[in-house]
Amino acid sequence: MVRTYREYFNRNFTTDKYVNFLRVLGEDYPPLTIRFAETPVFIPDDLKNQLIEAGEEIIKLIKQPGFKALTDSAIPKEWIVPNENDHPHFLAFDFGICKDEQGRLVPRLIEMQGFPSLFGFQAHLADAYKEAFELDELADFSPFFHGINQQNYIALLKKVILGPFEPKEVALMDIDAPNQKTAIDFFVTAKHLGIPILSLTDIFKEGNQLFYNEQGKKIRLRRIYNRLIFDEVSTQQDLFKLSFDPREDLDIEWITHPNWFYRISKFTMPFLKNEFVPETRFLNTIEVIPEDLENYVLKPLFSFAGMGVIIDLTKTDIDGITDPENWILQRKVNYEPVVQSPDGLVKAELRLLYIWPDGEEPQLCINLARLSRGKMIGVRYNADFDWVGGTVGLMAQ
Repeated sequence: MVRTYREYFNRNFTTDKYVNFLRVLGEDYPPLTIRFAETPVFIPDDLKNQLIEAGEEIIKLIKQPGFKALTDSAIPKEWIVPNENDHPHFLAFDFGICKDEQGRLVPRLIEMQGFPSLFGFQAHLADAYKEAFELDELADFSPFFHGINQQNYIALLKKVILGPFEPKEVALMDIDAPNQKTAIDFFVTAKHLGIPILSLTDIFKEGNQLFYNEQGKKIRLRRIYNRLIFDEVSTQQDLFKLSFDPREDLDIEWITHPNWFYRISKFTMPFLKNEFVPETRFLNTIEVIPEDLENYVLKPLFSFAGMGVIIDLTKTDIDGITDPENWILQRKVNYEPVVQSPDGLVKAELRLLYIWPDGEEPQLCINLARLSRGKMIGVRYNADFDWVGGTVGLMAQ
């Protein structure tokens, strides 16, 4: 999106460099299972400043004293986890890149999460792009905001995830951690922090304490860096009998507590009223369905990675919804193809990633980007294209 850098990159792009990029990216890690784009995104200053402002507007809402009361009904009753803390430790806000009536690039909020995304991996991804495509020759590019560098970013991750505990007392946990599509993030995180990567069934309970075995030795867990999404385990709850049930009153600290996955989500969007947020309403609050449904999308509250979203919306779709309190109707965001590839323009989405230490303010640290040629942005919807997939935004410092 910065023309001089884009022209330089495209002029010097070769398939061999991309192959080398994938080699650098995956070196010493398990095989990559998702697609990464042939290019980073070059974020111009004006757009960067708007993104920062948009994120600050969202955080104002989250920090309001009544935010928990406002979002209590966001948490499905069957998935409430006790001992919730005061705020999430991680935030992720997704923005589609659009153009306004004056032709200016503008961000529009698509999704939000009180849940860790690829916080460990994105710094590694930026390094791989810079090395394989020799981007240090362009300028001092960085994926970080506010003058953060990689060293103090990793230090902040350690501070928030480890806290006062030894790395062996903290585990990154998911349902089947080594085989997740984004497992490379788990391995990069473990490399930086020294923590074990555990599947749900690697953990067992004694009393209200949690343990795992390492080379025949029982080790007590004090914290879980939680990557488990309850949607994924809802049909496999027998696994809890082999491990533990997160909904029990356990002597464990959650980073981030599972309830925040629901509190900060699509559920939160109808409460946001500013220029960066498309009109969003709970379906059960709408008395008159808009006639121009082609300008709206229907999204289920409790889903992730774009699952269940209805884009080409009709009145029949709405009439078929039996639980309208669990859906939002959102004015469609028209992504502007803005990233020049060798054979046309590509749409982009940028995710702001925040870390929120206890007793401090949330810090905007790094970003994630995704490129698309299809109707939806997620990598699963762009598997058959090139110059699409996961990537990172780089900003001249």
